[in-house]
Amino acid sequence: MATDTLKRTTGAGGASGGLRRLLLDNGALTALIVLVLAMSALSGDFLTTDNLLNVGVQAAVTAILAFGVTFVIVSAGIDLSVGSVAALSATVLAWSATSAGVPVFLAVLLAIATGIVCGLVNGILISYGKLPPFIATLAMLSVARGLSLVISEGSAIAFPDSVSRLGDTLGGWLPVPVLVMVVMGLVAAFVLGRTYIGRSMYAIGGNEEAARLSGLRVKKQKLAIYAFSGVFAAVAGVVLAARLSSAQPQAADGYELDAIAAVVIGGASLAGGTGKASGTLIGALILAVLRNGLNLLNVSAFWQQVVIGVVIALAVLLDTARRKAGATPVGAGTGGDKGKQAVTYALAAVVTVAIVGATSFLHNGSSSASTPKMGLSLSTLNNPFFVQIRAGAQAEAKKLGVDLTVTDAQNDASQQANQLQNFTSSGLGAIIVNPVDSDAASNSVQAADKAEIPVIAVDRGVNKAPVDALVASDNVAGGALAAKTIADKLGGKGKIVILQGQAGTSAARERAQGFANGLKAYPGIQVVAQQPADFDRTKGLDVMSNLLQAHPDVQGVIAANDEMALGAIKALGSKAGKSVSVVGFDGTPDGLKAVEGGTLYASVAQQPSQLGRIAVDNALKALQGKEVEETVKVPVKVVTKENVAGFSG
Repeated sequence: MATDTLKRTTGAGGASGGLRRLLLDNGALTALIVLVLAMSALSGDFLTTDNLLNVGVQAAVTAILAFGVTFVIVSAGIDLSVGSVAALSATVLAWSATSAGVPVFLAVLLAIATGIVCGLVNGILISYGKLPPFIATLAMLSVARGLSLVISEGSAIAFPDSVSRLGDTLGGWLPVPVLVMVVMGLVAAFVLGRTYIGRSMYAIGGNEEAARLSGLRVKKQKLAIYAFSGVFAAVAGVVLAARLSSAQPQAADGYELDAIAAVVIGGASLAGGTGKASGTLIGALILAVLRNGLNLLNVSAFWQQVVIGVVIALAVLLDTARRKAGATPVGAGTGGDKGKQAVTYALAAVVTVAIVGATSFLHNGSSSASTPKMGLSLSTLNNPFFVQIRAGAQAEAKKLGVDLTVTDAQNDASQQANQLQNFTSSGLGAIIVNPVDSDAASNSVQAADKAEIPVIAVDRGVNKAPVDALVASDNVAGGALAAKTIADKLGGKGKIVILQGQAGTSAARERAQGFANGLKAYPGIQVVAQQPADFDRTKGLDVMSNLLQAHPDVQGVIAANDEMALGAIKALGSKAGKSVSVVGFDGTPDGLKAVEGGTLYASVAQQPSQLGRIAVDNALKALQGKEVEETVKVPVKVVTKENVAGFSG
């Protein structure tokens, strides 16, 4: 009866039913084709060899992480720790190969072993500790990230040159990360489709109790599954660090969500029992194409998050529709199914190439050389200081007749590397970069230099790579000035606390160094506590509230930016500006209002709008072949209640 019903259902729709089933069975592939066609039509810069290779590179880390997560999701589990495990593995490799003096080969093995151990711990907590996978891996997320910060002491660690080649190209054009992604994808496909443990994953995900009763050692299988996930996370961490030439303790933050999204978009079900490596690869490519194309179209990073969220929701809805329509489950499949899938992919590739080739003619000769084009990559737009840099840059660009594209790296060095690669491949006349990390930006800046594109660094320099000019205030000198300001206010004696910036960022390190340098001249000033609050107002409030419990007699606060200072003021309440003096950094509008109101004693202002204006002006000069100064210093200024009225920023 079920067979008869299936036959009637299949034959009823005829050709239209076959097309509908084809689209349902290959929803992710269809979405990828549509995206490629849309981006090709909307942007003439999308369909270039360099940019398509960029898409592959940008998908590599997410795809490798997602291959490991596929094992877990197929078995009806979840792994939220892969991003942190990737960062920890890369940090272990860099630290052991540099500080510990371990041979590079052994350091690589240690990194892989780190991933395996983290995976095994997850598996033990889930299988034998009976913790839900969400809770166990959430705990590992925190532990692994914390260990990465402990080992690195919050600073980036230079990567060994021999391993950094994983971020290079073969023959000058084929990116090694893409090759690693393909190899790891083949390994994942082999494990899922050709091995006993792969079949066990589908069995456990389909019905764990039935799998146990049929003789599968479910607990031991789960140990292996999470260990596999840890291995893939370690490989992804090494590839990411190789791209950035350094192990960043905050690297891959949030990548676990991208990895899960790639698996779900690729057709796997969070309920378990379905999923395949090819679908996961397509899911990762969809995310990469979306981000790449939206960058080229100058869409705000905030809207990019909205678009990606909508895509994930649509993918889940498609999965629901596919199940209701009785579409073929996305699983290991039979030999015949795999043959049909191969034919489908081949036909899709032919159709895509044909249509994209025709679409590309729309852009021939459409670009205009009359308007200079520049790109500005900011470390974050969640901070008023960098919003002011953007405002100054946009105002100067409008004045000079420059087409300026602004992107937000969201404090992610890898995302910024992607943005800079997109700028380079799209042939912009000049690039302005405000690095998330001075070391991590080096490879991308070197690529722009090879393409003979002028690069201007703003606020922070770029290490190990040439830039045409650095437009910046001196963070170290500014930190020393902040220390002098608070010490003079307290008469050279008193207890203070320091709120530090986000661990691993160059601004946090340099300002902390300046605080320490400045306080050396005041032995009567006692620093009773130093804690990071990540440049965030809410965290500044929470950290200061906690510190007040242990040090209620504190007399002064130095914060590495105005946002944390404003949070500290909120925690201090009526004490702020009276019994406790607070000094901030940046001179943001909210900070200056607090100075005017008397709750913030002073802010070391960097004049961010001027930084943005001068950066655009120097970029245009470099683009026109004019000489620019290697270093353009914008002086910092201590703004207090006495001079705040005349300060414009």
